[in-house]
Parts: sequence; C-alpha cells; structure tokens
Amino acid sequence: MAERQSFRSIRDEIARRIGARIWPPGTLIPGEADLAQEFKAARATVNRALQDLARTGLIERKRKAGTRVALNPVRHARLSIPLVSEEISATGRTHGYELIAREERAATAADARRLRVGTGAPILAVTCLHRADGVPYQFEDRLILVSSVPEVRGESFARIGPNEWLVDNAPFSYAELAFLAAPAQAAEAQHLGLGAGTPVFVAERLTFLLTQPITQVRMVHPPGHRLRTII
Repeated sequence: MAERQSFRSIRDEIARRIGARIWPPGTLIPGEADLAQEFKAARATVNRALQDLARTGLIERKRKAGTRVALNPVRHARLSIPLVSEEISATGRTHGYELIAREERAATAADARRLRVGTGAPILAVTCLHRADGVPYQFEDRLILVSSVPEVRGESFARIGPNEWLVDNAPFSYAELAFLAAPAQAAEAQHLGLGAGTPVFVAERLTFLLTQPITQVRMVHPPGHRLRTII
C-alpha cells in the first residue's frame, strides 16, 4: 500500500481478514513490526488498531505470546447513557425538571452501602423528577461524595439536574451498572403517579475516579420503559 494508513483503516482491514477467514479463529497474526511495514504505518498506529480490536473481543493479545484471533469472539454491548434531557428530546417530547430535595448530611449506614464509603462521610443527597411532555418519566435518587466533588456544595440543583452538572464537573474513570425490576418505593410511587408497590424499571449506577467513589444514583422509570443498546 503506497499511502500511510490510519489506525481505523488498519483495524478495519484486519477485521475484514478475520471475518473472511483469511485469519481463522486461533490464528497467530503477524506482529506489530510486520504489520507496520505492510501498512506503511508507525508501530504506534498499528498498536492502537490492535488495541481497538482487542477491546471488541475479536483478537487476544498476550505479552510475549503474540496476538491471536479469538477462538470464541465476545461481542461487547455498547450502552449509551445520555443525559435524560437529551433522551427525552430525542423522542420529540419536552423535558421538564423538578428538584424535590437536596440535603447535605453525614452518610447513614444505608448511604454508606450504596456509595461504598464509611458511615459518617459527608455526602449530598439529591432527589428530583424528570418529565416528558409533563408526564413523569424518571425519578432520580442520587448520592454524591462531597470529598470527590467539593464544588457540589455551591450548586443548588434548582435549575439543572445533578447528572448534567456532574458530566461537566466530575469526570469518572469507570462505572458499575445494574438493572432490575422492583416494586416502587413509597416516594418513587408518589412522584411517578403510581400505586404503591407497582413494578418499575430501575437502573443503578456507581461511578469512580480510580478507586474513589463519586456518585451513586438510582433511576426509576414507570412500567413500559425500554432500554436500548447496540451489540
């Protein structure tokens, strides 16, 4: 190839060869130096392409053992969690936001379990309601570790939701997600306009910056809510 290749074009060509069984499952593929020479690219560019493919589960990379086509490729789901305002707007509906409560307190035993911190740690508890065209869409129950985001003390959340604020002010390195069906708790049922104990869809997310927790949120939707992902 006469032109220098981008990491995307290298990644796509390697994926094509794997898909076409030019390199069947288990095959040891050429090393970075050989691929760099073939594609007339820097080794760093080839390395980036291979890393991208490894993240998809298509290849397996082992130090000193080289890179092989995975025997059983794993498809990783890409889960998009947009701002709830954007999620609602994407459906053509109007987003509405209401702050229900905002309280700075020492973490109770229940708070500590949710946020994985010690009892008594300073936290900010925020509950709010999101509506779509005036209809309750999501009840948000969030805990924020103040020591991770000290600036949160200056935010009232009267006009902006905590998720939107955190996206701009508290980057995270990884998150843990859980999805479940559960009976609506009293406050959830009240604000979502449901009968006590109505089955609801719940998404819980705990985010970290390295090993430091930042926020834990419980997002509750009325029956019929659908979560979409791409594989």
